[in-house]
Amino acid sequence: MRVGHGTAELPVPDGTPMGGYIDRPGPSTGLADPLSVSAVTWSDGGRRFALAIADVICVNEDLAGRARRAAGCELWLAASHTHAGPETGCVPGGGPTPEPWLGRLTEAVRTAVRRAIDAERPCEGVAYRGELHGVGADRSRPGAPAVVPLDLIAVRDGGLAGVLVVLPVHPTVLPAANRLVSADLVGAVRASLRRRLGEDVWVAVATGAAGDISTRHTRRGQDAAELRRLGELVADRCDELLSGPGTPLWRDGATGISWATRRLTLEPAATTADEAALLAGYERAAASGDPVATRLARSRLEGLRARTAPPARTGVDVNIARLGGLALVGLPGEPFLAVAERVADRPGEPTVVLGYVNGYPGYLPTAAAYRRAEYEVLASQVAPGSAELIAETARNLLEDL
Repeated sequence: MRVGHGTAELPVPDGTPMGGYIDRPGPSTGLADPLSVSAVTWSDGGRRFALAIADVICVNEDLAGRARRAAGCELWLAASHTHAGPETGCVPGGGPTPEPWLGRLTEAVRTAVRRAIDAERPCEGVAYRGELHGVGADRSRPGAPAVVPLDLIAVRDGGLAGVLVVLPVHPTVLPAANRLVSADLVGAVRASLRRRLGEDVWVAVATGAAGDISTRHTRRGQDAAELRRLGELVADRCDELLSGPGTPLWRDGATGISWATRRLTLEPAATTADEAALLAGYERAAASGDPVATRLARSRLEGLRARTAPPARTGVDVNIARLGGLALVGLPGEPFLAVAERVADRPGEPTVVLGYVNGYPGYLPTAAAYRRAEYEVLASQVAPGSAELIAETARNLLEDL
């Protein structure tokens, strides 16, 4: 197996509308850290597969399709989901990608993939998985355990050539008031790992199934210092995993790349939430002076107001790939972590699940989550059971391929 890595910068001019927060006070005013598109390619001599990760809030289907055609090979395009990047048409249910970002992102993906192909060389792959403490937790449940799974794919060519990290945590440390462009938590993890591993080792960081997981209850601030602290926590855990035993995935000279996609139609959600009641709940929480209760109450209002489109059926693609002994799953939108765990619970085969891939249907809560009127459920465009259907489809595709 030959593996390569390439990147392309994604400049964001001052004055650019930013995505992720409804109450952003204005467009971008500067740069905190640069955005980029990172691509990893795998080739077995007969087939080539590419994963590209863009530092944007979401990837809509029009962008994913255009980028795949530009890449000239099978390509998944994933969003890091930074809330400090340009607005790329991130609305529940998906929508068109606005210019100039449709063109700029397509060209950046093309460049990153070409550079990755040019850098391909024979490599071995090893998978690591472990718990990560103190970075992410269920953002709607104060006091929930701050522990999530961390997946790490190490690519070796004698020494360590590169790492792909999959982190199922919303990259939302910087606040809505921030107007500086940043890759946020994903960028902080990349920077920390590069300092640890050295300039000769490439680093790619993808966001996993983070629909209900964020740093809301683990962060101690919302600034550059806190980004560095959390980035170092992730890098510490990656160091620990890399120093222990892993699971071999492929060897130099091995073959075996395949993929499959299945299209699903998801039924629309039926929202019965009362905006007046949610507003009254927010006013009570604000009067109490409890910042956590106030933040949760405000998020419920934001969730309901985020649903700007009338209920409609939503088409999504479920993507799976096999790269040697690795099963890679690309889910659209923002699946809850339990959805990914349901897919990855497959003894005997390392299975890594990415979120935010090739389309944006919005939040994909578990059926159980619909019993609580929290932000993600109120903002969701899809009916209860949709996430379970997606998980079952992914499992069936893996078994069939």
